[in-house]
Amino acid sequence: MRNPFARRRKYEALDDRELIELAKEDRQAFGLLYERYLPKIYSYVYHRTGNIHDAEDLTAKVFQRALGHIGSYVDKGLPFQAWLYRIAHNLVANWHRDQGRRKIIALDDYVAHSLRSEAPDRLTEENQEREQLMEAVRRLPEDRQQLLLLKFIEQMSNAQIGLIMGRTEGAVKSLYHRTLSALREDLGSQQEDDAVGRLGGGL
Repeated sequence: MRNPFARRRKYEALDDRELIELAKEDRQAFGLLYERYLPKIYSYVYHRTGNIHDAEDLTAKVFQRALGHIGSYVDKGLPFQAWLYRIAHNLVANWHRDQGRRKIIALDDYVAHSLRSEAPDRLTEENQEREQLMEAVRRLPEDRQQLLLLKFIEQMSNAQIGLIMGRTEGAVKSLYHRTLSALREDLGSQQEDDAVGRLGGGL
């Protein structure tokens, strides 16, 4: 198909599996996959690194690595999105290890939204609760931070999270409950426990 615009329109109607097969020979098909998943992968990497520069750099590496291995990609029932997240997870883990930096998951946007109140006399108290909660989240093991990120920032289901983390849906649900329990124990007071409880809705 000589007309690149017509070919793009045709590709846009395809699902991931069809695009992946085309992408093994056609860069334009991979470009469509890139456009589909760039926002999600960038968001994931940004919340794992905490800064724009490294997030942009690592996100580019995710898709470079994906492009380099797309020719040998075999569909084994794992969504293409999950494959990208695993690449991203490995690159971010290496980044933290190489940089020797503290692992931070910036859930501030979600927490701020959850704790937002129109009452002025609550603002100071809520800011303190948010900071205490964020500090507790940062002390969690990496897999639990990743779980909270995928659930609250990426808004994924337990089944989707399980595919990315290599766990069953039941195991994800169990880890989620243990994570909330650990946060409650860390925070240690009923007032702070209420703040964590706001994370517990919608499981």
